[in-house]
Amino acid sequence: MSLLALSGIRKSFGAVDVLHGVDLSVGHGEVIGLVGDNGAGKSTLMKTITGIYRADAGAIELDGKDILPLDPGQRRRLGIEMIYQDLSLAKQQDVASNIFLGREPTKKLFGLFPGFVDKASMDRQAAEMIERLGAHLPAINRPVGSFSGGQQQTVAIARALTFNPKLVIMDEPTAALAVREVQSVLDLIRRLKSEGIAVILISHRLNDVLAVTDRIVVLRHGRAAADLATAETNMNEVVARIVGGGDMSAAAAHEQRG
Repeated sequence: MSLLALSGIRKSFGAVDVLHGVDLSVGHGEVIGLVGDNGAGKSTLMKTITGIYRADAGAIELDGKDILPLDPGQRRRLGIEMIYQDLSLAKQQDVASNIFLGREPTKKLFGLFPGFVDKASMDRQAAEMIERLGAHLPAINRPVGSFSGGQQQTVAIARALTFNPKLVIMDEPTAALAVREVQSVLDLIRRLKSEGIAVILISHRLNDVLAVTDRIVVLRHGRAAADLATAETNMNEVVARIVGGGDMSAAAAHEQRG
């Protein structure tokens, strides 16, 4: 059984049809690359999975359970986490405060008065999560706004993992990162896979997608135009599917832009 199964997903905004019956499956611990030109429907599809958008038609199942009627909070509690391109970090707060943002553990004062944030527990669990990822941060108590882009990605990934997700959706996690930081993020994706956590990687950086995924799904004009085994494809084929058919001159131009 697939971890996530989408069937016939359709979504429109007024008179504009964005998704036209998309099918998609993700296995347990599988890393899927989701690629396509701007406007292909990638973000809309992911927001439909997380529940931000309600599909107009089709079915979405997680571990065989129908999640279509569920709101974003309910889907998150079932194990779907999404890391957006802007990361949504509180830049003036430290690592632990970001990891537990909105879900802070509490303790009782003198065993009587509930509702006090247990900062010591947050710091300890945050440090354990960073260690679990095999990542390195300058200091756990520094504002994350002082970190590099790759280090901020580490915090965002740690936040997603703290509540035991089954699926992590990552939107352009390596965009605007230096080469060394890109490799660090790709290593973190491999770590998620090794722990049995599935990943959907949305990226325009096809080299990154080819480096870490098991399959690559190409969206074009709101349709799944291809579902390719990464080990059996290459950059030229993926780009050709993105631009449509076998137009390799267009494919080459697309690759140069990317």
